[in-house]
Amino acid sequence: MKRLSSLLATAPGIDIRTSTDRTTWTYVGKMFPNGASWTDTYTGTSNGNLWAPDCTVQGSKFLVYYAASSFGSQNSAIFLAQSTTGAPGSWTNSGLVTSSSSSNNYNAIDPNLIIDGSNWYLAFGSWWTGIKEVPIGSSTGKPSSSTVTALAQRTAASGAIEAASMYKYGSYWYLFTSWDICCQGTSSTYNIRVGRSTSVTGGFVDKSGVALTAGGGTLVLAGHDNIYGPGGQDVFTDGDGPILVYHYYNATGSWLGINRLDFSSGWPVVA
Repeated sequence: MKRLSSLLATAPGIDIRTSTDRTTWTYVGKMFPNGASWTDTYTGTSNGNLWAPDCTVQGSKFLVYYAASSFGSQNSAIFLAQSTTGAPGSWTNSGLVTSSSSSNNYNAIDPNLIIDGSNWYLAFGSWWTGIKEVPIGSSTGKPSSSTVTALAQRTAASGAIEAASMYKYGSYWYLFTSWDICCQGTSSTYNIRVGRSTSVTGGFVDKSGVALTAGGGTLVLAGHDNIYGPGGQDVFTDGDGPILVYHYYNATGSWLGINRLDFSSGWPVVA
């Protein structure tokens, strides 16, 4: 039996595509075919783009954390949606998870749910002071305390770091991030970086031992040949091992990239 993969993507209402071979993808509809009016105060428009959906299957539920904002703004929020099937139009709005404004030193976008045994966390952040993490209640899907932990930060390039994605391999947690500039077509300079820690809540360093909170980050994938700005990544385990997914540009538009990752050296290498 072929395995069905689902891909959720930034769009008004969040687009859903499916594939049985990770190569040919079919658009099947939207999470919210009637829009998501509760996000309008953050997108600044009616039925605006909802960003960076992060999907986790937990038991019989599909959980998606997603962001609402506009470029360059800290008026941002992360919301939760749930479904028992994952099908278009089947999603229930479970409400606001966290938000940010100009009074914060971080930006509440680009969520990533991390489950470590019975402990849940949400990583997020973009520019400003970088990547943050909050504890999440497993029964509510919402923050269980007001504690905000710093995971990674850049002082170079105006602090251009975002799109946290955490992945456990062996005894290490690997924190993947995107550096530099997204979403500028073939002028995009996005690139994927990583650090690792034995703890899900901090202590991440790169291959040279530089703390990610001090600007560290080992390069995993950068633009090359006719590939521009790979980033916005996620990492998951499939039947053939660890898989890196990301978006990139070429001269014809925006595309989905999928590569295997080799962790045999202790650090992820694109295979």
